[in-house]
Amino acid sequence: MGRIIAVVSLTLDGVMQAPGRADEDTRGGFTRGGWAQPYADPEQGRVVGAHMAAFGGGLLFGRRTYEDFYGVWPQRTDNPFTEVLDRTEKFVASHTLAEPLPWQHSTLLSGDAVSAVGKLQLERPELDLVVLGSGDLLRSLMPAGMIDEYLLQIHPLTLGTGQRLFDGVDLGALRLTESVTTTTGVVIATYRPMGEESR
Repeated sequence: MGRIIAVVSLTLDGVMQAPGRADEDTRGGFTRGGWAQPYADPEQGRVVGAHMAAFGGGLLFGRRTYEDFYGVWPQRTDNPFTEVLDRTEKFVASHTLAEPLPWQHSTLLSGDAVSAVGKLQLERPELDLVVLGSGDLLRSLMPAGMIDEYLLQIHPLTLGTGQRLFDGVDLGALRLTESVTTTTGVVIATYRPMGEESR
């Protein structure tokens, strides 16, 4: 069966909300959006890109992250990522969206996320999936043991407020399989659940 990898930017205190832009996600009055931008460097792009390329499957999004990505990337033409994102198969877990979805190669997974993603894995057992951000979706999938690998980009700052990846989720012990520190102090740590065989 295909694997699911979670690719998440975090602060030291576990906040994952709005790493990219000030207006990315202001839920709960969050005003610290864009906190990851000052820490970007080529090493981070290389390591994350290599992990995602190794999976070589589709992207799995929650509704909010999908709409945010769609609002930004298709309009950009001065980078190599837009073309890759456009042609990659995208799956969107949502209770509120309806088909057809606006971004090419997008498929709606409606209803309960755990059931919908599980059904997709049964129907497409060869398909690896990368989850970018999508905190609400991850907090649904994690307790069900559906995440095979966590690629955490841990930034050297604390915010004290904001949505956290592991709020209310008890994964138990994780096994560190790789770590890289960037020139800006971001620790890119790859974890897998304990007891899982390497696949």
